[in-house]
Amino acid sequence: MRIPGSLTQVIGIANAVVITVAIIGLSLLPGEPRPPAAPQGAARIQERPASPGPGSPGPGSPEAGPSEAPAPSTSPVGQPPGVVATPDFARQVRANEAGLVPVLMYHRILAKRLASIDRTPDQLRKELERLAERGYVPITAREFVTGDIHVPAGKYPVVLTFDDGHPSQFGLGADGRPLPGTAVAVIQDVAARYPGFRPVATFWVNREPFGLRDRAAQETAVRWLVDHGYEVANHTWGHPNLRVLKRKKVSEQIVRVERLLKKLGAPPSQTMALPYGSMPRPKKAARTGSWDGTRYDFAGVFLAGAEPSLSPYAKKFDPGAIQRIQSNGKKGECRKWCSQYWLEWLDKHPGERYVSDGDPERISIPESLRGNIVTKRGLQVIAY
Repeated sequence: MRIPGSLTQVIGIANAVVITVAIIGLSLLPGEPRPPAAPQGAARIQERPASPGPGSPGPGSPEAGPSEAPAPSTSPVGQPPGVVATPDFARQVRANEAGLVPVLMYHRILAKRLASIDRTPDQLRKELERLAERGYVPITAREFVTGDIHVPAGKYPVVLTFDDGHPSQFGLGADGRPLPGTAVAVIQDVAARYPGFRPVATFWVNREPFGLRDRAAQETAVRWLVDHGYEVANHTWGHPNLRVLKRKKVSEQIVRVERLLKKLGAPPSQTMALPYGSMPRPKKAARTGSWDGTRYDFAGVFLAGAEPSLSPYAKKFDPGAIQRIQSNGKKGECRKWCSQYWLEWLDKHPGERYVSDGDPERISIPESLRGNIVTKRGLQVIAY
């Protein structure tokens, strides 16, 4: 069952309107205080060098020797060991790496919701627990769009994304741990209780990441996230509607955040999310450009709704306009467009969902889907 093109256009436009109205309304509100296991013996395990553990000396530590500034960490967090998939193995785990992937979109995480797109810590926790119990494994937006998908065989990738860098998403306490009730604290807690659930997500931030104005505090927050496997990337400087800006102003909005993130210790952004899901003109200005001598070139640009994304290996996958799903229940405008609806839909249509073969070097698909895959990525295609 495929989603009709006409329906996709209708729900996409409608959901973008809903998101825009909700975010504008949110900006006017008072601010907040600062699946089964893989068969045995079916595939060979492929070892990967171990990354330093929590107790190991990190860059810039006394044990590691002096350095001017620690480099941003690129160590994968919680990635499973790879396997070498075969046609028989792919068939056993029902691999379908041409399937749909839910990219979930969150904004504020508040004890008391003030806008329709807010979620409470309890709602976030329950949704993540349901994902873990159903066999979903989080990956970052960067990992998704670049096809660097390390998910155990028979499991499903999910991308957790958070817009605007709000204080409710992340903050550190005096003990150096994520503040209770923040999005990161909830993710870490769920991952601790579900070992296969990777504690990773993508945070798209503006000029004051997580509501922090002090540069040292911003750097501490961003470095903590990056060093713990989270992606911190570009959501423009002032969260404008890019559609109404001239191209030079669009590039300025993007470059200013890139320069800030570099100062804070984050690697160059490979992804960005469009404020309000609004595409600039021309469309390519969101993905690549330059301003004041600084260039940007994103691997992927993400929208604000309203359906699961195509696989990054699919021929029709558009890295300049990647779909997301608003996290919400099945009420009002979210009856058919938000996370509860789509996760239930994917459960009812398992043949449409991305199922990993456990081998990041190969793309495994049913033979009937061979024509849907882009092979120029250099990865071997296994069709069974």
